[in-house]
Amino acid sequence: MRQPSADERPLIRIRRRDTAAVAALGAIVILLFWMFGELGFVETLVAIATIAGLSTFYYLTVSTTLNPARGPDVDDSAPAPVDPQARAQHMLDSLPIPVLLIGAGGRIELANPAAREFLGLGSAAGHLSAVLRQPQVLEAVSTALRGQAVDPVEYSMMAPVESHVRAFVAPLRAEDDRVMPWRAMLVLSDETSIKRADRMRADFLANASHELRTPLASLAGFIETLRGHARDDSEARERFLGIMFDQTERMQRLINDLLSLSRVEMDEHVPPSSETDLAALVEDARDYLRPQLEEKAIRLTVRKPASAPAIGDRDQLMEVLLNLIENAIKYSPEGSAVQIEIAGPLMRDEAERPELVLGAQASRLTLAAPASEPRERYFAVRIRDEGKGIERRNLPRLSERFYRVDGQKSGPKEGTGLGLAIVKHIVNRHRGGFTVESALGEGSVFSVFLPVPAAVREQARESV
Repeated sequence: MRQPSADERPLIRIRRRDTAAVAALGAIVILLFWMFGELGFVETLVAIATIAGLSTFYYLTVSTTLNPARGPDVDDSAPAPVDPQARAQHMLDSLPIPVLLIGAGGRIELANPAAREFLGLGSAAGHLSAVLRQPQVLEAVSTALRGQAVDPVEYSMMAPVESHVRAFVAPLRAEDDRVMPWRAMLVLSDETSIKRADRMRADFLANASHELRTPLASLAGFIETLRGHARDDSEARERFLGIMFDQTERMQRLINDLLSLSRVEMDEHVPPSSETDLAALVEDARDYLRPQLEEKAIRLTVRKPASAPAIGDRDQLMEVLLNLIENAIKYSPEGSAVQIEIAGPLMRDEAERPELVLGAQASRLTLAAPASEPRERYFAVRIRDEGKGIERRNLPRLSERFYRVDGQKSGPKEGTGLGLAIVKHIVNRHRGGFTVESALGEGSVFSVFLPVPAAVREQARESV
């Protein structure tokens, strides 16, 4: 092995010091996650052992990778020296969790790509208070900058979508900085899925037990009757069995809708990235619902462009269309018409304004709205029925779970009251909008508008 020269020895000491510092930083991160329950004991030991082994190997072999003064005896085939700082930066950039290094005055000195995406940071990081307006987190960072230990901080945001985050803050000593000897390392852990899963389990049990109580009581009563004095009454038996079948179907629909709502809420904070053609999706929905249309002799007319690309999950958007069109069919009289229109790309105010006008006496309400973005464009899907209409006082509650409008019962196949709640949560996940307009005696118009891909948005802006 080549012995280091006098010129190389200071550089070797610096790199070995940097290697030890990087290994210590990695071990601190792993220990923080173990202390707060994010990693198991075995995983923590394996991770620390791996970091220690790699660091030791590099510590012992660092001298063979240095060659500051290239001479005629230098082997050009030898690998280039590895900068520990570059290696540490590469490790940090590879982490899927947001990590930031905060310096004096709360200024962001370093942020990995996950943190930039999570906080929406640009090329210039700036101050933490400008991108994270959470007083508890800012206070914890200030405490860490004074060299004091800090407990984890939890915070929640309700807009534009609900999210729950746990912030881990730890002080880091900067030996080479006498003016500001302390830095703060901030690690953000998105716990939205965990929180929602816990709440949904509780909600599911509460809602299911409440809504299933009535049909289960009916089934128990009919079964007791059939086992008693109606045992030999064939006419009563057939009537009771028909009612029992309807109640069983209602429970099945209720459980399916509750499960669907739970799945939607689980991913509501993560917007979709795929594209879906709304024009083709409407045709598929019409084919699926054709038997219901024929059963009530309802005419379905569709006005749409050849294609209407939108950003969205195809299965969830199909669920939106099926819910809204089924409601239009369910609450329209026999022999009436249902109209579907796709318009766009439109600005937000144009997308919210219905084209299927019901008249001056109509009431209108926005049930879900996207975050204000002046450059965004939307495709709007509007569905109009010819039902009884909905009173103004009932509009704000339409998207509540299990809410049913008085006088809008739909017979033995009554809905579960979850359809519009599912629509609202899907639209929220897609960062779109959901509006309703209704007039008594004329019907209702439900509108959903969804963002378009970037290429379509730019093309629409250029054509203006």
